[in-house]
Amino acid sequence: MNIKRRKFILSALLLYPINIIAKVNNNFNMFFEKGIFMRTKKGFKVNSGEARFGKSYKMKGVTLNNLDIKISGKDTDGELAVFEQTGSTPNGGPPLHIHLNQDEWFFVTEGEYLFQVSEDRYTMKAGETIFLPRNVPHAFIQLTEKAKTIVSYLPAGKMEDFFKTTDSWITPPSKEEVVKVFEEHGMKIVGEPLKLE
Repeated sequence: MNIKRRKFILSALLLYPINIIAKVNNNFNMFFEKGIFMRTKKGFKVNSGEARFGKSYKMKGVTLNNLDIKISGKDTDGELAVFEQTGSTPNGGPPLHIHLNQDEWFFVTEGEYLFQVSEDRYTMKAGETIFLPRNVPHAFIQLTEKAKTIVSYLPAGKMEDFFKTTDSWITPPSKEEVVKVFEEHGMKIVGEPLKLE
């Protein structure tokens, strides 16, 4: 093997660990920026009526629903987020929208809802589950005075930040502001909220 070839191979081998360290550092920075530090290594309990970190969010400007984080994206390395949603919006719900990178499912624990998934409509009552695939338009409307669901997002995405943002609104947002906040959090509004026929 000639000297130039040996130097080239040696140089490449020496640069390989530096390349790996740079990639690990970039991944660490990405997780740090997203607020995702690591997967929780210890089980935990969240009591009824409480939120994971002690803070409930109101989905102002979209509904009046209350959301409590039960399992955070910070607990699951961003793979899953679970919320308990207390429905406070009879005959109301979010606009028809899609999640660009997340699957979503609801488990109704109290009351009744009407869900639309693409062109299909489903009446949902306590004990029933519905799956909403990513990139499929969906919306729901609360049919009863009181209602409650467990809602999960896979992966967690930016849903915690979305609910934190809507909770911070002091005055009703414009339609344009609602569209912008949906887009900033990985969703797209594609239609109006459901109406009872």
